[in-house]
Amino acid sequence: MNTRLLLSLWAFTMLTGMGHAQKNPSFEEVISLEGLANPVLSPDGRHVAFEKTTTDWAENRFDRELWLSKDGGAPIPLTHNPKGSSQGAQWSPDGQWLAFVSDRGNDDQIYLLRTAGGEAFPLTDVEGGVGDFEWRPDGAQIAFLRREDQKKAEEARKEKYGAFEVDDAEYRRARLWVQDVVPARLTEAPLPEQANDSAWKAARKPRALIDSVDFHIRGFKWSPDGRYIAFTRQPDPLINSSRHADISIYDVASGTHRVVVGNPSSDTFIDWSPDSRSILFGSAGADTTSYYYKNSRIFRMELDGSGTRPLAADFDEDLGGLHWTESGIYGTAWQKTRRPVFRIDPATGRAREIATGLDMAWQLSFDKSGKQVALLGRLNDGLWEVRKADTGFKNSTVIASATPQIEGWATAQSEVVQWQSQDGATIEGVLHKPRDYDPAKKYPLLVVIHGGPTGISAPEPVPAYVYPMVQWLNKGALVLRPNYRGSAGYGEAFRSLNVRNLGVGDAWDVLSGVAHLEKQGLIDPDKVGCMGWSQGGYISAFLATNSDKFKAFSVGAGISNWVTYYVNTDIHPFTRQYLQATPWEDMEIYQRTSPMTNINNASTPTLIQHGENDRRVPIPNAYELLQGLRDVGVPAKLVVYKGFGHGITKPKERLAAMWHNWQWFGKYLWGEEIELPE
Repeated sequence: MNTRLLLSLWAFTMLTGMGHAQKNPSFEEVISLEGLANPVLSPDGRHVAFEKTTTDWAENRFDRELWLSKDGGAPIPLTHNPKGSSQGAQWSPDGQWLAFVSDRGNDDQIYLLRTAGGEAFPLTDVEGGVGDFEWRPDGAQIAFLRREDQKKAEEARKEKYGAFEVDDAEYRRARLWVQDVVPARLTEAPLPEQANDSAWKAARKPRALIDSVDFHIRGFKWSPDGRYIAFTRQPDPLINSSRHADISIYDVASGTHRVVVGNPSSDTFIDWSPDSRSILFGSAGADTTSYYYKNSRIFRMELDGSGTRPLAADFDEDLGGLHWTESGIYGTAWQKTRRPVFRIDPATGRAREIATGLDMAWQLSFDKSGKQVALLGRLNDGLWEVRKADTGFKNSTVIASATPQIEGWATAQSEVVQWQSQDGATIEGVLHKPRDYDPAKKYPLLVVIHGGPTGISAPEPVPAYVYPMVQWLNKGALVLRPNYRGSAGYGEAFRSLNVRNLGVGDAWDVLSGVAHLEKQGLIDPDKVGCMGWSQGGYISAFLATNSDKFKAFSVGAGISNWVTYYVNTDIHPFTRQYLQATPWEDMEIYQRTSPMTNINNASTPTLIQHGENDRRVPIPNAYELLQGLRDVGVPAKLVVYKGFGHGITKPKERLAAMWHNWQWFGKYLWGEEIELPE
């Protein structure tokens, strides 16, 4: 097909069946959709600050800036940082100030902004920048994490010995610091009467609370009475060290700290009780072998170490984003393809769902009284909204919505479908249909597999990432996104079904889903493609060497050989937990679950997409699959995205990846030769 004609049809397709013409959005328009995130409610419950994400094509980046809604009014922009993003807003306890982090040419620093008006100014000027931060409850200080300074030592070593790196030994631990907050004094320059004021000068200098220790601080929080700081600590910042994390309490008055939770596996501080007498924490206890796929466990404990007891013990999923308020402990959790709000009773430990009228809820933020909440929410046919409600969620107000951006677009019609897998397991998936869907037709099918494996696919109007799903729908195809075994939302037993069964059981789930749609007469069985990223890329690769059902594959950042993956990845325990062995203990399980084992059976054209600097699924996996496919004569193409890790995080390269998939499946499902537009 002529490229110009294709683009014309792609950009201006007019669909009927909804009573009016609808637009097929371009790839750029989908990538450019503005997003909303991280709502924070003021202490008095009157105002909501949040982040808006935009796409800067000229600078090739996604930016975040802060917006504010006062008393439920129309949101107004608070920040505009031409050099990058401003994010992580926190209200001062008196509600007069917002603190946030921004890199304005001097690393990430904490900035203060008076919400009544005025320009933001830097609170910190710390070499190397700051990490997490939080206001002290009286507003007099902000505590923050700061990486230890090794710059001089590193420069001296390089000067003498050149550049080298010792594996798992090159890191900088985070320490806990505080910065005094005296807004009247913290101007960009001192007033004449302040020029020699020692208090003004001292207020500009941070000081260490916990420094020169042999552990890394991962996260922390002040107690509501300001007397203590609870923090999660681990030996170093390396990702695998999180399994050795413990919880400590810092006593502000004495300047000492002590470990209060130190189980053999990972312990993570979550929140304080409102009266500062108890802490909420998550722990894998003594489980060092299966925490990747088992439910997280939640506990409360008195500050003196007594009275430890589990909460939500009979809740069969992972509760996240927990907040302990005067009216209970609130969080959210997947329940199949929904994500509702739950309240845990701190006394009984029971969790119950709260009706919100939403299909999904995230990022809860409460006022000081604990009676009002701001959150991100959405319905299945809309984009994210910032909402404000009471904690009963009976009265919910939309503060900001991203949905108006897609008005007039031909978006996906989504429904949840269910089928039986080869071993009898019940599998669900999201089936997307075009707006002008005709039940009398049989459609080409694109299967898009999520990562994780504990990710999940849910109904949404504009599914994307690097896959042009909406455009495929409007081209005349169906899209199936299976929640294969191991997915979140279906309980611990379901997440455990691919332990020592990776790839094998996952392939059963995908193939049975395709067979289910074929049996219903929905799809053209001769036009089926498959793709996915990360774990979804692995499953696609496994299917590419173990099935001839598909006409084309796209393998994004996928594992091709579990041995190759195990010795290269930055998360070795993942493989040991799911396969329950090292390669040297059980090579058979590594071979049985690896796509490369059956490479001689491969016959389907395969596109491989990979980030050049991927540490999670290192790029040797891509080259191994590529060479194997070439050796057996299968059409294969590898696209390496320069400078990227495990995800494609910039708009131009994401656009390129979309086009690469559009070209590949256009050629092998529709027989089209498509050129990249200039």
